[in-house]
Amino acid sequence: MKRFAVSAADFYDWQRAAHNFESMALYRGRQFALTGSGNAERVVAGAVGPDFFQAVHAHPALGRVFLPEEDAPGRGHVVILSDKFWRSHLGAAPDVVGRTVTLDGEAYTIVGVMPARFSVQAWSVTARDLWVPIALNDADRSLRDNHNHAAVARLKPGVAVGRAQAEMDAISQQLEREYPQANTGWGATVVPLQELIVGDIRTTLVMLLAAVGLVLLIACANVGNLLFTRGLGRRKELAIRSALGAGRARVFQQLFVETLVLAFAGGAAGLLLARVSLTAATALLADQIPRAGKISIDGRVMLFVLAASVVTGILAGALPALRAGRTDLNEALKEGGRSEAAVGVRTRRLLIVCEVALSVMLLMGAGVMLRSLVALRSVDAGFDPRNVLTMNVGLPKAQYETPAQATTFFTTALQRILALPGVQAASAIDSLPVQGGSVQPIVHEGKAELLPRDQPTVAVRKILPGYLQTMRVPLIRGRDVAETDTDVMLVSRGAAKLLWGDADPISRRVTLPLESKTALKQVIGIVGDVKQGDLSDPPMATVYEYTHEHGWRGLAIVVRTAVPPTSIAQATTFALHAIDPEQPIQDVRSMDEVLDQTLRSQRFSAFVLGVFAALALALASVGIYSILSYIVRGRSREIGIRTALGARTGDVLRMVVAEGMTPTLAGIAAGALAALGSARVLEKLVFGVSAWDPLTLAAVAGVLTVVALVASLVPAYRASQLDPIEVLRAD
Repeated sequence: MKRFAVSAADFYDWQRAAHNFESMALYRGRQFALTGSGNAERVVAGAVGPDFFQAVHAHPALGRVFLPEEDAPGRGHVVILSDKFWRSHLGAAPDVVGRTVTLDGEAYTIVGVMPARFSVQAWSVTARDLWVPIALNDADRSLRDNHNHAAVARLKPGVAVGRAQAEMDAISQQLEREYPQANTGWGATVVPLQELIVGDIRTTLVMLLAAVGLVLLIACANVGNLLFTRGLGRRKELAIRSALGAGRARVFQQLFVETLVLAFAGGAAGLLLARVSLTAATALLADQIPRAGKISIDGRVMLFVLAASVVTGILAGALPALRAGRTDLNEALKEGGRSEAAVGVRTRRLLIVCEVALSVMLLMGAGVMLRSLVALRSVDAGFDPRNVLTMNVGLPKAQYETPAQATTFFTTALQRILALPGVQAASAIDSLPVQGGSVQPIVHEGKAELLPRDQPTVAVRKILPGYLQTMRVPLIRGRDVAETDTDVMLVSRGAAKLLWGDADPISRRVTLPLESKTALKQVIGIVGDVKQGDLSDPPMATVYEYTHEHGWRGLAIVVRTAVPPTSIAQATTFALHAIDPEQPIQDVRSMDEVLDQTLRSQRFSAFVLGVFAALALALASVGIYSILSYIVRGRSREIGIRTALGARTGDVLRMVVAEGMTPTLAGIAAGALAALGSARVLEKLVFGVSAWDPLTLAAVAGVLTVVALVASLVPAYRASQLDPIEVLRAD
């Protein structure tokens, strides 16, 4: 089921007919030019209905929320500020209520300031600089086929989401019967706000938690090995304690308590490290996890650390304590105990297998995420992003009231930019590629307008002449738009196929009913497909419209340069301010930066998994080294005898290296099977590569084999240097 924006008329019908909600509010995004402070800037606002703050149970830190009578045209010149805006622009002045700010050349009275905790970056309406009343007039309230709003509602106590959905389904069916042309196929989907905010981040969090768990298990294996070695080294001490009357339970208790003390000390150290690195961690997570800035170490974190320390202590210390409690007194007191040593060796081999298997899983995850990132970065987006500078310009309606004024501004701006040294081409579009934008139904000339559910939809972009040249979007057939054109359109290859199949679309005419049911636009050319959304998604069918006197106030200017794009950013801004000194210029950046921004989620996942994989690899290499060192010490008598009987240095090296490589290879095999089992989770996060990619697995296996080989060489070399006489004499 596709989700789409809400029409104002449908919303007000919902509000009147629904009985399972305490309150319901309409909202949408707006942008303003903030002037009067010396430097004009663009601020992002939320236009909200009078019940919005009641519906989300939000209360201002200062002042009040909007009054019902302020939700009317001409009376909506009041504003509520975000905590960030209040502090950055007004110095956190406590007497801010009652002051005014100038937005789009008009004075707005400040009536409130929201608390800092109200800002939730993952929910657009709260990630705003300020809020104003939506203040729709009667004509806007009656629009039923213009879907460009969103709605939020508070359920009544005890009402389940399913019950509310059933009511909204019934209301939608009634509206479909009353307004079949506008409402057939349209419904209302009730989505819990938590689900809307969290979205797909749940998969990323599960992956992050799994990575932490795998590293913790590897650390437990290492600690368990150290404790096991320490316990076996104390066999004689523990045997003496047993001979003096200490029972097995007492010995187990002693060793287990020692392990827990170490675990608690490690937990405290980890808590201290987390406290020190919290600022850096929240900055890293800010763009990925909702409310990351609110992460803090509180009582719940303390309890989790306590529980994790106990579990870690149990995992790492239980087996060594049990083995020590079952030590044979006679063997321990005689310092014999070859059977005990054999059990220790088998246990350590198992630890190597476990550590390597866990490392394989983490390295596979990091490897496929990295390959996915590379695949996304090399995707053909349908245009050339190199040497392109972009910036967003939004003209205030109060200053540019007529289409002629807006057209004159952008025409003059592009002429001045083209005159700058190093500029090769310049144009503008309402939404940059890979940034999303308007999606609308489209109607062929001479054909009846279909019901909404049956209408083909296309991405609609408004462009100025020169856009194809600037972005190097290929023109396949026909011609480009020219300044003398009126109501013309370019269609992408995908749109031509969708709308006309194999027929020639050139000279066909269409309408965009959401903009005008009568304005016909003639198709003059076919262009290449361009990625309008995520790079991992297929290109959308897209149409590019142009009108000579367009009146489009919000456009992104694109400039192709022969020099590094950022080197002319200041000159470009000066050229625009020479036309209008009060015009804010926002988001001045290269197109490469725009593309990189779209990959931040994949980059974050690859980085996090890479860090944990590197840590796991380091822990595994330390574990293999320490275990082999113990095994060499335990087999020193055997190695001495072999050497005395004529074994060469190479023979000893091969024997010890084989001791380490055999469980390593077994661990790689086990890890590969485990990675195959967990591939389903990663499949949702990768692009252009399988989550169980054979090449990545081969690379991981190669890396782990080399690491294990290097970790084995030092103990092997030491074993080859043992003096058989000294070893046998010591034995």
